[in-house]
Amino acid sequence: MIFERLPVGVYSANSYIIGCEKTGEAVVVDPGGDVDTILEKIEELGLKVRYIILTHGHGDHIGGVIELKEKTNAKILIHADDEYMLKDSDINLSSKMSIKNVEVNPDDVLQDKDVIKIGSYNAYIIHTPGHTKGSICIRLENNILTGDTLFAGSIGRTDLPGGSHENIIKSIKEKILIYDDDVKIFPGHGPATTIGIEKITNPFIV
Repeated sequence: MIFERLPVGVYSANSYIIGCEKTGEAVVVDPGGDVDTILEKIEELGLKVRYIILTHGHGDHIGGVIELKEKTNAKILIHADDEYMLKDSDINLSSKMSIKNVEVNPDDVLQDKDVIKIGSYNAYIIHTPGHTKGSICIRLENNILTGDTLFAGSIGRTDLPGGSHENIIKSIKEKILIYDDDVKIFPGHGPATTIGIEKITNPFIV
């Protein structure tokens, strides 16, 4: 599996490029900005982007989605419960950030337990409401991309519209921490961690 992390945009949100070395098919997760940087890496790796997967509908994670779609013709995917955010720059907060306003329709919407094919690999969608109503995590083999649900030593904020502290804790404990301790966590901001480390050290879930 080809797996690249690129902190992008003025908020240094982690964008991920995940590709199949056999077929050259790829997805980009959360293109929050710096689309030229993302495209350069895609070209360097010789990949063809089929999907743009958004872990949730906040501006710092979707800031580059329109430009990336225009240049790759990839399909935009977001959970059904965050679709409304993608269409309104005030709701997705891009109008209040140091980025261009983002208003776009997804090509399709995701549901819990959906499977996205990336060449010979499967990406499993895990609906983890809490940071937003439609937040998702994405499991790929021994890795989970957690968006703004779970960070190294912290969790996503829940004081924005659609947020719920009760729901984010429930999502983390019932849908993420159920996996083995050696499963790697790749969050929407900051460094990677593991489930085992977070079980011991994360003050929000210990």
